[in-house]
Amino acid sequence: MWQSAAARVSLWSRERKLRLFLELYRPGPETSVVDVGVTDAPFGGGSSDNYFEAHYPWPERVTAVGQTELDRFAAAFPKVHSVRADGRELPFRDGEFDLGFSNAVVEHVAGGREGQRRFVEELCRVARRVFVTTPNRFFPVDPHTLLPFVHWLPPGSARDRLLRARGFADVLDPLGPRELASLFPYPVRVLNRGMTLIAVGPR
Repeated sequence: MWQSAAARVSLWSRERKLRLFLELYRPGPETSVVDVGVTDAPFGGGSSDNYFEAHYPWPERVTAVGQTELDRFAAAFPKVHSVRADGRELPFRDGEFDLGFSNAVVEHVAGGREGQRRFVEELCRVARRVFVTTPNRFFPVDPHTLLPFVHWLPPGSARDRLLRARGFADVLDPLGPRELASLFPYPVRVLNRGMTLIAVGPR
């Protein structure tokens, strides 16, 4: 079934991204991290959601932000500080965190490129260094649905029908490498891993 295949792809991708995050930034037990874009769910049960919180070595140093109530999340990850907030308007001080992390969220932010820019700029404001990932718009298979080329269609009835047929109702506004880099208030390095783009910065 395509859902289980998509979940395996997502799990493999999240494992690689967490490993890269740890290798690049070498965080320790004193490092504060904000993860923007968690869902109200535990990790597992066929889903790779909240992989970061389930596997990061120091969960007590993580502040996780989600748009919805986070009751189930809080129960699953009692050491993580959970905050309900819009990623475009974070309730934190400038530079409050050592590291900012956001995995495959920016493509779902409402408001077009301006909404995405506000989301990224807020993460950059509250964290001194950031790690932002998104599916690569130029990769031929959409990782959310495993449909080829559907994300290349212009927004509208045909694309929306195909996405809904897969049970996908979120905003989907994918980015290429230049588009991703353009959202940041400072130069970043964009790593192109084929299916995934990873922006790390400041460069």
